[in-house]
Amino acid sequence: MLIRRSRTLAATLVAAAAMGLIATGVSPVTAAPVARSADIADQLRAIPGLTVVSESATPPAGYRFFKLTYNQPVDHREPAGQRFEQRFQLLHKATDRPMILHTTGYNMPANAFRSEPTRLVDGNQISVEQRYFSPSRPDPADWDDLNIWQAATDHHRIVEALSPVYAQKWISTGASKGGMTSVYHRRFYPGDVDGVVAYVAPNDKMNRLDGAYDKFFDTVGTDADCRARLDGVQREALTRRSEMLEKYKAHAAADGMTFDQVFGDIDKAFEMVVLDTAWAFWQYSKQADCATVPAATASTDELYTFIDNVSGFSFYSDQGILPYAAYFRQAATQLGWPSLTFDHLNGLTKYPGLYQANSSLPPALRERHDPRPMLDIDAWVRTRSSEMLFVYGQNDPWGAEPFVPSGRDSFTYTAPGANHGANIAALVPAERDAATAALRRWAGVASPTVQSQSADLTVPEVTDLDRAEPRNIRRPF
Repeated sequence: MLIRRSRTLAATLVAAAAMGLIATGVSPVTAAPVARSADIADQLRAIPGLTVVSESATPPAGYRFFKLTYNQPVDHREPAGQRFEQRFQLLHKATDRPMILHTTGYNMPANAFRSEPTRLVDGNQISVEQRYFSPSRPDPADWDDLNIWQAATDHHRIVEALSPVYAQKWISTGASKGGMTSVYHRRFYPGDVDGVVAYVAPNDKMNRLDGAYDKFFDTVGTDADCRARLDGVQREALTRRSEMLEKYKAHAAADGMTFDQVFGDIDKAFEMVVLDTAWAFWQYSKQADCATVPAATASTDELYTFIDNVSGFSFYSDQGILPYAAYFRQAATQLGWPSLTFDHLNGLTKYPGLYQANSSLPPALRERHDPRPMLDIDAWVRTRSSEMLFVYGQNDPWGAEPFVPSGRDSFTYTAPGANHGANIAALVPAERDAATAALRRWAGVASPTVQSQSADLTVPEVTDLDRAEPRNIRRPF
């Protein structure tokens, strides 16, 4: 397995160099032989560059749980240059079981959890913190080194390092930005894993052509009155701006929120929260929650409470948004963001062009968007990808621009009525069974080994992977 993965590296580097995404002259990453020991902790400690930070004394039943770091180059084109420690966690079951590479796209989860693919194949799992999310950030940080190829190469080096220990099949997975991350890793290093399960992963291939999002909000759900009332909430909030701002200021003073470093003004942050309301509602709520949407005649207190519960006034404060600077930087430079027209708010907004990624970054980190990387990813997925499974939610705005994989052992399924938490268990039975069968076939698992098929599809455990991303993130890039 390690030999096969090493062989593919040269080809993918050549392809990336030909696209101008990386510099030429990068040497393939190779893992040093790992000393064999009966104990997995000893095997981990023998891997060059890997540090066992801690092992849990109370791991989930049937597992050992480790927190680890891996020493990474800041710029993989210059491996002798600056380096940083990248955090990840490991749920170890057995070296003869498949490995699930879970990519968060954000920070490393604090606690042990089994993602849906890990449960379905009864496997091991690593969950990796994305580069430039603190503390997996170099100091000083050159933000130009935060791009999809550098991040994919982080994951490649971890796969190379662990493959001598975990020599069975590897499956990559993630939700939202984590799903996107798993797609990018597959594109640049297709030999690293044997299949990909990407949940609710957006594909904003042409950042300026975002009509699909407006169409989504014109048609989502089964209740036109719900859509109209959400529009009304946004209109009323902006119409009552002065009253709402007084409440926001009192909220900010009580909770120690500031607005100096990113938006520069609480009024601008207020407008962003209001613009996010309909998006946040459909991302995390269900059709049944339409009953909670207040009418336009609701009191200002009711409007404020509803918007705070759905969109979150604290998120666009400095304290709320700065931890996700790496997220918005990638959105601004490569991944794109949804551009909505907000026609129903004409004459009520004050800040044209506010709803974009650069607005959520400190001025020093703002940058121009380059469309080429996403066009390359989209073309590769459509024409050359294989063993890829995409799962979307019917009522999730991020599904408005989905990935479309090639026909080579790849599939796309949409969970009816589901939001941004869509998963295989939420699919209709025939598609659920087909998706599960494909995943297990890629993982080399003929059938469940511990739980019955019905049980491992319906009983959630700890925290599922699609709950691992921050709730308030609306632009998962």
